Amino acid sequence: MKKTCCVKVLALSLFMALLCASGAFAAEKVLKIGVLGVMSGPAASWGLVNRYCAEAAAEIINEQGGFEIGGEKYKIQIVAIDDRNDPKVSVSGAERLIYEEKIHYIIGPNIDPTSMAIVPIIEKGGAISIPYSFSRNLYTAPASNSILGMIASYQAGPVIYKYLIEKNGIKSVAFVSRNDSESLNQRDDGVDAAKKLGLEILADRDTYEPGTTDFFPAMSGIVAKNPDLLVLAGPAPSDTPLLIKAARELGFKGVISTENAQDAKVIAELAGDAANGFISVGGASTPEIRSVQMEEFMKRYEKVAGEWNDEAGTKVYALEIILNTIKKAGPEAIEDIEKFKAAIDDFSMPNPYLKDGRPLRYIGASYFKQRRQISIPMVVNVYENGDFKTLFVGDAE
Repeated sequence: MKKTCCVKVLALSLFMALLCASGAFAAEKVLKIGVLGVMSGPAASWGLVNRYCAEAAAEIINEQGGFEIGGEKYKIQIVAIDDRNDPKVSVSGAERLIYEEKIHYIIGPNIDPTSMAIVPIIEKGGAISIPYSFSRNLYTAPASNSILGMIASYQAGPVIYKYLIEKNGIKSVAFVSRNDSESLNQRDDGVDAAKKLGLEILADRDTYEPGTTDFFPAMSGIVAKNPDLLVLAGPAPSDTPLLIKAARELGFKGVISTENAQDAKVIAELAGDAANGFISVGGASTPEIRSVQMEEFMKRYEKVAGEWNDEAGTKVYALEIILNTIKKAGPEAIEDIEKFKAAIDDFSMPNPYLKDGRPLRYIGASYFKQRRQISIPMVVNVYENGDFKTLFVGDAE
């Protein structure tokens, strides 16, 4: 009898606990943020880094009781969709996020075709996206619903070339590009910058098809021209080490660089020491500049993703600036992006991920005639013995 009574009491206590918990959850406000990008295939790391950054940052926020907007705390929920680098899939993903999930803020997509494809969807559905695409049309008026989430190739390229002219004495350059619209645009921007700096252009029409695994045919003609600098325009993370390895095995002795962020682990696995000296734009998380909060984020990212990716130091900023701009604009901005956009020009806060206290704000007026870019530090890395090291830190402006 006593045993039966105890079981009933235990069951009642458990029921009450579940009831209280469900009531507390029902009362909790939730703010959904979308992540739309490539999370499978050769370029998967680009979108996965976006996803893992958002999930790691959201975990930290939620453990601290949520994010405060207008005096109320919101649990941050990340809804991630793989667009497979396909514009059609990206459109359907944006429609799902906006119309089914009722989301107004989307991190991604990752390339020009997918980012451009969702513009009509976000404009009609009243949403903001933070693409990692360099097309100026996305950010230049009358377009106003996209915000560049990283340093563009046309911002980093001239800075890198000028550095190499001054430090390495380079005089000639050759470009090789993936045969897709974004990579070709990056190549053309790089060629224009190189010409303005007085570099001799030895090759600017060499391309390879997406999905290529044998890069010797694409690289042999370029290596034969012996440029001082070889620029990889728009390579997917899995392409980069194979391009580097092919160039080195063909006898190329010059500098190899790209304006895209890359994955040191993939480079180490596929190119090894052949990649030593390779230069790329990196994440804004170098030991010289990162704050304690960035170090805490890095630990959480490793827990979520399984390992650190240098590019995450750049992509952590998307969720941070979305939430704080909504906070500045007020609770109405959660659903009304016009309130959000009205807060952009005057938005500024101490950058929580940098120890020097420089502001986190919106920039880009000189490029797009409006502020539609996040003020992420321009960190340029050099690959050495399995990891990236900071070469120098610049600025997009």
